[in-house]
Amino acid sequence: MMWIVLGIIVIAVFGVIATYNGLISLKNQTMNAWNQIDIQLKRRHDLIPNLIETVKGVMKFEQTTLTQVIEARNKAISASSQGVAQQAVQENALSGALRQLFALTENYPNLKSNENVTKLQEELSSTENKISFARQFYNDIATQFNIAQQTFPTNMFANSLGFKAAELFDITDPADKEVPKVDLNLN
Repeated sequence: MMWIVLGIIVIAVFGVIATYNGLISLKNQTMNAWNQIDIQLKRRHDLIPNLIETVKGVMKFEQTTLTQVIEARNKAISASSQGVAQQAVQENALSGALRQLFALTENYPNLKSNENVTKLQEELSSTENKISFARQFYNDIATQFNIAQQTFPTNMFANSLGFKAAELFDITDPADKEVPKVDLNLN
């Protein structure tokens, strides 16, 4: 009888250890995924001043847009210490400001033909794609981590072991969630 009780205790201890190790693994994967987003965001933040410097001489009449991009970049950089949700808000605002800047560059033939502007736009577009993939990967891992904390039997131990749910990197700008309107009228 004593061996049975001892066996149950050993199995329970190994179960708690396995649960803890699984949560630690998912937590570290979540942190790594966040760091991958952070790397791409830093890359984008570093490219923006080069783009602004390249276009500001030609876009003299668009200083408001250039200022908005710079302000959005600065807010995005400072939001990195304010948590995932706040950083998502600021990064989405920066994406919107960049879209506006790219749309305006179409009005300037000198910029469209400028090799430096083209290269920087391509670099930023590539970085935007990498950010998008990194966000998706982060959200996938963070969701796995959150599910592991909420499902039985892990949920019995997760809170007491000090694990907290990971925030997801959401699209918070309602305009980004809207379906684009397409008008095929040839009038």
